[in-house]
Amino acid sequence: MAKKHYIPVTAEVPGAASEGNCALIRKVIRTALAAEGVTFPCEVDVLLTNDEGIHRINRDMRQVDRPTDVLSFPEFELTPGELPGEEDAEIGTGLVPLGDMVISMERVAAQAKEYGHSNRRELSYLVTHSALHLLGYDHLDEGVQKKQMREREEAILAELGISREG
Repeated sequence: MAKKHYIPVTAEVPGAASEGNCALIRKVIRTALAAEGVTFPCEVDVLLTNDEGIHRINRDMRQVDRPTDVLSFPEFELTPGELPGEEDAEIGTGLVPLGDMVISMERVAAQAKEYGHSNRRELSYLVTHSALHLLGYDHLDEGVQKKQMREREEAILAELGISREG
């Protein structure tokens, strides 16, 4: 049997790493990886925190002194469609480390309310967004890159059966 992706989810806030949240996060990441053609076993580490925690990480790691909804720290510098190879797997685990994602659960709740959809939909969107960042997608411009990333996000969420109203 082929190795599966390893997706540890840890939380700095009580209740954030509930069984339901962890299962959803893992399902979304696995779906995003499959949609992008990742066929080898990978590791993606997920931290669930609050606005204070993500603010601290954003300041320390990116020198941006404010909270945000999600941060992505890719292991590789990729372009969309480019994938690391199985040769990039760690010797001890056989897993390719794609990187880390950090999500503010406070932002999940606030943005779900702001956009008029469920926390489940917002969390799924942020996880999809971050997974695509780990695979080289970006939205630094307001043109082609952003459009390409938004199209992939919507396709992955549709595959999961998660609509904007979801």
